[in-house]
Amino acid sequence: MIKHKIINDPVYGFITISNQLIFDIIAHPFYQRLRRIHQMALAYLVYPGAVHTRLHHSLGAYHLMCIALAELKSKGVEISEEEELAAKAAILLHDVGHGPFSHALEEELLSGIHHEELSLKIMQKMNVEFNGQLDLAIQIFQNKYHKKFLHQLVSGQLDVDRMDYLTRDSFFTGVHEGVIGYDRIIKMLVVHNNELMVEEKGIYSIEKFLIARRLMYWQAYLHKAVLAAEEMLVQILRRAKELSKIDSESLKTGSGTDYFLFEFNGNVDDNVLDKFCEIDDVDFEFAIKKWSKHRDIVLSTLCSRILNRQLFKLKLQSEEIDNALLVKKQQEISIKFNISKADATYFAFCGSISNTIYKTDDEKINILFKDGTIKDISSIDNTLIHKTITATVKKNYICSI
Repeated sequence: MIKHKIINDPVYGFITISNQLIFDIIAHPFYQRLRRIHQMALAYLVYPGAVHTRLHHSLGAYHLMCIALAELKSKGVEISEEEELAAKAAILLHDVGHGPFSHALEEELLSGIHHEELSLKIMQKMNVEFNGQLDLAIQIFQNKYHKKFLHQLVSGQLDVDRMDYLTRDSFFTGVHEGVIGYDRIIKMLVVHNNELMVEEKGIYSIEKFLIARRLMYWQAYLHKAVLAAEEMLVQILRRAKELSKIDSESLKTGSGTDYFLFEFNGNVDDNVLDKFCEIDDVDFEFAIKKWSKHRDIVLSTLCSRILNRQLFKLKLQSEEIDNALLVKKQQEISIKFNISKADATYFAFCGSISNTIYKTDDEKINILFKDGTIKDISSIDNTLIHKTITATVKKNYICSI
């Protein structure tokens, strides 16, 4: 039996593992695969330090879960050892369903299947191996356990998942606008009516959290160069799929990517789940290197440009993109590269992105006042973000070589 293990984390210092089940989860191949998936996909092409992985993030979220549970218990919240262990297991595995390059390729690889659905399937598969030890963790993950606040710590407007990725991503990118007071927020957490809430004196820490989240989205996650790189990656997969209709042999890499690019039919059974858990960023990086020498000029150009960081130019604007401008760019590219107008669409395209700091139709952040009243953060008049908290910011873009 494991007694005590520490992991040295660059963000929080020492993270303690003192339970055999937690250690067994971390040691499992499905979990270790997260070492080979970048937390921020291709953001390292813009922020060189952003090379941290999904494993780093899940360990950090686990650490914050440990602190949050200890804080709630110190305030008299009844949490059994079994519930505590299950919540820790749930947060460790919350991202285990992410595929290569995380969100960037989610729709291209398994269209219509969200990573949380895959996380659940993987947890259920691991649970068989662990003889049912993950039963309660799965209930908490699915929000089927009667103590709702445990699920809210795993997945909610103020969960430890968000607390860690903002803290960690700002640390590794150097984007200080994303820094949050996670320690104070955790100190302000309270359970009331079986739900997770924040004490009145924590209002401004929550404001800072929400503002930091918006700034991180526009400055890091939705940075125009990051978007350009991820759009190029999407175009690479689309081109490979298109070419495979004529000749798939020249595109095969000998890895699990071949199955999901050329054979996957949309059904996820145990066999497909095993195949999914074999692929990671390394497989796609190898494919990109291989295809950079492909005879198809569209595919090889896209791949070589990603490899050498010759990213497309992306322009963001609030107005709709002028279709005439897009067509003109595609015509110019068609002539320059001596390719068809259809092929030129891989080198010039448009789209849109949006971000909402706080969705009122989603789970709310409730503030518990000293007099016992409860208010949603968006309804508090004297907050700095009162007028803009629920507004959706949308931007259109045109991206071209």
